[in-house]
Amino acid sequence: MSISCVSKPRILVVGDVMLDHYLWGKCERISPEAPVQVVDIQRESTVLGGAGNVASNLISLGSHVSVISVVGDDSNGKELLDILYSQGASIQGIVVQEGRKTSKKSRVIASHQQVVRYDSESKEYITSSCEEELLVRFNDALASFDLVILSDYGKGVLTPYVTREIIAFAKKQHIPILVDPKGVDYSKYSGATLITPNKKEASIATKIEIIDDASLQKAGYFLKESLGLEYAIITLSEDGIAVFGRDFIKMPTVAREVYDVTGAGDTVLAALGYALASGASIQEAASFANSAAAVVVGKLGSATVTLDEVDAYEHSLRAATAESKFKTKQEMIHLLQTKKNQKIVFTNGCFDILHVGHVKYLEVAKSFGDMLIVGLNADNSIKRLKGESRPINPLEDRAYILASLESVSYVVPFEEDTPFDLISAIKPDILVKGADYEGKVVVGSDIAKEVRLVQFVEGKSTTKIIERAQQK
Repeated sequence: MSISCVSKPRILVVGDVMLDHYLWGKCERISPEAPVQVVDIQRESTVLGGAGNVASNLISLGSHVSVISVVGDDSNGKELLDILYSQGASIQGIVVQEGRKTSKKSRVIASHQQVVRYDSESKEYITSSCEEELLVRFNDALASFDLVILSDYGKGVLTPYVTREIIAFAKKQHIPILVDPKGVDYSKYSGATLITPNKKEASIATKIEIIDDASLQKAGYFLKESLGLEYAIITLSEDGIAVFGRDFIKMPTVAREVYDVTGAGDTVLAALGYALASGASIQEAASFANSAAAVVVGKLGSATVTLDEVDAYEHSLRAATAESKFKTKQEMIHLLQTKKNQKIVFTNGCFDILHVGHVKYLEVAKSFGDMLIVGLNADNSIKRLKGESRPINPLEDRAYILASLESVSYVVPFEEDTPFDLISAIKPDILVKGADYEGKVVVGSDIAKEVRLVQFVEGKSTTKIIERAQQK
């Protein structure tokens, strides 16, 4: 399910930030010194990991993000802050602890396969003075945010004391708090809005071996009830995601190709947070997160995902194609900002009873460009144009059937009598109307670069279909 919002959600990320460092190369021989590969390093890259990767995903999705964490007074800490700042995250909430080693995970990748990983980090709890400073910064910032995410990698930032205090502060302000947990004792997360362990983590924490849906439900509801959560979510790798609220919902996922699961949990957490902060229901948010995870595992290394990538993924799934094509005017404007190299074709109509004439007309219209957007008269608009007896089919039905056509890229409803406002917003390259508009003024012709008229199939119209039905 695609998610969008008018204003960017403001999300506060708290947890273990780290650097993910990659050495990329190729291997063509074995070392004469030992039976190991010799990797010829050709390039290296560094991205944010842990809670930093959650922040990167949130920024990529379009959130305003502030990060609260603790780093060391070392070169890795400085590099991490520089990357966060360059991506647009606020780093005013990050505390520097003298003598602490900022987490950095280095991976050697040879021909798209990870050969070895080596870590440099401090894993002990942050000092009590850093705990207090972190909580002061959290409390000062909290009121400005829509949602809080705790990304716990067990590196010592989210101590039991810090975690409990943060959850208590957030609950007092009625701000949702999402947690990616770590360890075997989840008691410090009590009272959060939801947690997102994977299947293995949930099995260990609940001491319930998850082998089927029955044991999955037992573990999920145990987490929800024992921790006083509003929801529990268990990620199931290639099997999707399971949501435990008032009802149990299991959503399968379809990844096109899995290259690397590194950071997939971060993407799920970020996508859930973004969707919920944007006003989505838990089911909508979980569906969106599931799609985001399917996109990111198709990338190598810790990766981020954008709204457009999620939209494209959902659009590619045959089962979700129709619904994913429904767009509001604002959603369409945002989407078109990323489609500037495509030739946009626009047409509009009531499409009350879809018939072969419509289908052929739309097929021809689509042939004029890369994307066909159909402006669809809303029900009240049709009543004003055609009388109280119309439409025969409500907007939702008409939109779904239209969107099911291969030729139709997107369907955008409009309430006005004409699509002028919609055309003004979309600014199509080509405006298509029926051949009966020959010699007439076409609404929007002064906006589109070109107007093309398409001949209707003779004898095929909604009016004639209604007349024949009434005669029987």
